Amino acid sequence: MRYTYFGHSCFLVETGGCRLLFDPFITPNPLAAAIDITSIEADVILISHGHFDHVADAVALANQTSAKVIANWEIADWLGKQGVKNTVSMNHGGKVKIPCGHAKMVNAVHSSSLPDGSYGGNPAGFVVESAEGAFYYAGDTALTQDMKQIAEEFDLRFAILPIGDTFTMGATDAAKAAKLCGAAMTIGVHFNTFPPIEINRSSAIETFQNSHQRLLLPAVGETITL
Repeated sequence: MRYTYFGHSCFLVETGGCRLLFDPFITPNPLAAAIDITSIEADVILISHGHFDHVADAVALANQTSAKVIANWEIADWLGKQGVKNTVSMNHGGKVKIPCGHAKMVNAVHSSSLPDGSYGGNPAGFVVESAEGAFYYAGDTALTQDMKQIAEEFDLRFAILPIGDTFTMGATDAAKAAKLCGAAMTIGVHFNTFPPIEINRSSAIETFQNSHQRLLLPAVGETITL
């Protein structure tokens, strides 16, 4: 698998010949100013919840790539009203087929509204299964015991967890989340974009090390092989 970080909670995972783009928020992010969104290609776009910092570029990239967009019913309906034609709506506990395998929607503890203030449905995370293995993207969430169920159902290669604190888990709770969901390796997201979620990188990595976990913090625009 290959992971490319576009800043905040936006990233691309390439697995099984499929390009999966999550939570498109690039053009309003000054930390991602060097990213040219017109060069991004995706087969599937997955959206965890409706907040602006997760959907800002969803319409543009959905129309540019013709990707299938997977989200809850409320977000999929809202995207349709913005002119996005290829949407798949689902909800918690459901599983949908994607070109490289399946994506299951799982619980997240957060809030959700769309950029125009309309109701965004319940926030969520995703577990993606492909022939190359499974990974978990938590979306924006607090630490929750529901993560234990992920470890019981899936053998994760890695997890992608928010670590910025204030609006989501910080590094301490994220390290606990990694243990609960059974991920020995974590990629951190949702940090440094705004002052309330700025982190000390060395301290976050040390927090995971002290919990016998591994935390990766790729640079914006960086691609890593997992």
